[in-house]
Amino acid sequence: MIIDLSLLHSNTIDKIDISNTYDIPKEYFEKTSVLELKNIKVNGIISLDNAEDEYISEDHISCTIEGNMLLEDSITLEPVEYPFSIEYDDIIEKNCKNNENSLDIFAFLWENIVLEVPLQFTKVKDLSKFHGDGWRLISEDELIKTNNPFKDLLKNQEKE
Repeated sequence: MIIDLSLLHSNTIDKIDISNTYDIPKEYFEKTSVLELKNIKVNGIISLDNAEDEYISEDHISCTIEGNMLLEDSITLEPVEYPFSIEYDDIIEKNCKNNENSLDIFAFLWENIVLEVPLQFTKVKDLSKFHGDGWRLISEDELIKTNNPFKDLLKNQEKE
């Protein structure tokens, strides 16, 4: 979705309200672990901010971005919701602009949401049901408490 900034740049209006609910198109996140980005709530404005040179103005955006991303669980591979909330108050980056007078809101949102995507995420609490022939999944706490062949090496490392 393209937001026209020409009225802002011509000083016809002081700010542009971008408060809305957005669904990010799949092409933005199709090669990531994100399965879905829908109902992303944005509350904010775009205004002009004078740079060090008083004749040059930059597009400034101040907003909050909230929503739930649908991710694949790292253990069960089932879809799980992961909530996020972002506060943004800065100059709009050049790569979000199609030209000087328009902003691709989806590119801007994705550029900031991608920083919130966890490398691994799971809602599994009971790891005991994940086992097979000669293996079982254990937590880090269980690894430390049980007979760990590397326990002596870890003690030596803590002393250093």
